[in-house]
Amino acid sequence: MKQTAARSVEEYLAQLPEDRRAVVAAVRDVVLRHLPAGYQERVGWGMISYDVPLERFPNTYNGQPLCYAAIAAQKHHYALYLLGAYGDPGVAEALRDGFARAGKRLDMGKSCLRFKSLADLPLDVVARTIGAVPPERMMALHEASHSKEAVAARRAARRTSKEASAAGRPAAKKKPAAKKPAAKKPAAKRKTARTK
Repeated sequence: MKQTAARSVEEYLAQLPEDRRAVVAAVRDVVLRHLPAGYQERVGWGMISYDVPLERFPNTYNGQPLCYAAIAAQKHHYALYLLGAYGDPGVAEALRDGFARAGKRLDMGKSCLRFKSLADLPLDVVARTIGAVPPERMMALHEASHSKEAVAARRAARRTSKEASAAGRPAAKKKPAAKKPAAKKPAAKRKTARTK
């Protein structure tokens, strides 16, 4: 699905085909029932988003409300963004364990859990994950991850990773200098016998 122009959750849902709307609405229902108090539901980032309002936490790195979770219907899948799990290793581990116990495959990047149907999601695990991080904890995680120390540590880790990668590569072999093609000699003039 391309970036939405919807301004409300109702508009977002209304623009979806009925079968996709049913999936998004079911996940939304789980989120709303287990969402800790203090988050707001809105359309943000082109998705249904659950954020800490700017009035409560204006110190975000990008001037946008602090996103905690989001739901989106993408072109070939659905996405459930779980930034609380991304920021809290304990919540992330509980999420992985919950999927494993349910016998479900966890298809997740840093914060984006991708799924093709409701059958791919253990909704009880999603509910526990959504309920795991109250706004105060989310704000603390955000501040910790954007502190000068945290930013410096990430930069140092990237440098170390690049250096390790470079050290692990075999030295580039020098290519022999390309031979210049021999200069063509001008064609020898043929001696022809002159007739008088």
